[in-house]
Amino acid sequence: MNPRRVLVTGGAGFIGSHVADAYLRRGDRVWIVDDLSSGRLENVPADATFVQMSIGDPELEAVFRDAGGFDVINHHAAQIDVRKSVADPRHDARINVDGFLNVLENARKYGTRRVLFVSSGGVVYGEPEVRPTPESSPKLPMSPYGVTKLAAEYYLHYYYQVHGMDYVAVRYSNVYGPRQDPHGEAGVVAIFSTRLLRGEPLTVYGDGEQTRDYVFVGDVVAANMLLTDHPLEGVHGLDRRAFNVATGEETSVNRLARLMMEAAGREVEIRYADARPGELRHSCLDTTRLRALGWAPRTSLLEGLAQTYRFIESQGKGR
Repeated sequence: MNPRRVLVTGGAGFIGSHVADAYLRRGDRVWIVDDLSSGRLENVPADATFVQMSIGDPELEAVFRDAGGFDVINHHAAQIDVRKSVADPRHDARINVDGFLNVLENARKYGTRRVLFVSSGGVVYGEPEVRPTPESSPKLPMSPYGVTKLAAEYYLHYYYQVHGMDYVAVRYSNVYGPRQDPHGEAGVVAIFSTRLLRGEPLTVYGDGEQTRDYVFVGDVVAANMLLTDHPLEGVHGLDRRAFNVATGEETSVNRLARLMMEAAGREVEIRYADARPGELRHSCLDTTRLRALGWAPRTSLLEGLAQTYRFIESQGKGR
């Protein structure tokens, strides 16, 4: 294949930087747009063209023009903090809706072939009745963040129907791994790792029996690479172009704490605090559709936690 021109928005972030690395390994030319509000410059691959810019900036068009347009856009840039979205819904929408539309309008103008959009399986379904939760489940987000992610999927459906723009939406569960910051629900892995390095107690909110579906970042990258190129059927409803990226297994916070101590080879006290209001009780995603394309998670939770802990240890994050 000829090298593709790939734009990774949010490519200085935890997941986006791993995805950018993978495109470069495949021989693609990669541009990264990131305002570094949560991303880190040290995450940016040396061979990528980096532009420090918000996705809502009117000057984003110059990036498209100078690159000669992009074959693929992998959109990871977002305001990802659920609690911040509750505190300031308009700020959340400015980035996750207005900023995304700025990307889409430039993609339309400059002929992008496929947009891979990072949605969220952890929030768009709300508190689902069925677990593991398939893509066809009712979408009942319980936060402004979840609303903006779902709204973006509807915009993509519109751009496909009206402008013929090819797209795929990936609904992540709780992603963890090296380069992770302690933000979002999966950020608990980074928080626990740091506290274990310091020999400090682990704080568990509520009874610790709330569950999440933790998927390793390397497996998430593999899903991105597959869905960048895989031929997909036409869109007949929103969920036909959406794929859950997860393991299909629930892990309680109590069990996660025990596994983290096993991965680190040390034990600390577990302390319990009041439950956080508005927190989902359970989340676990069905990955049947993505597995049918040949993908499967390869990294066990214990192995992934050990890799994450070793990375944070190597960065001196426990000091």
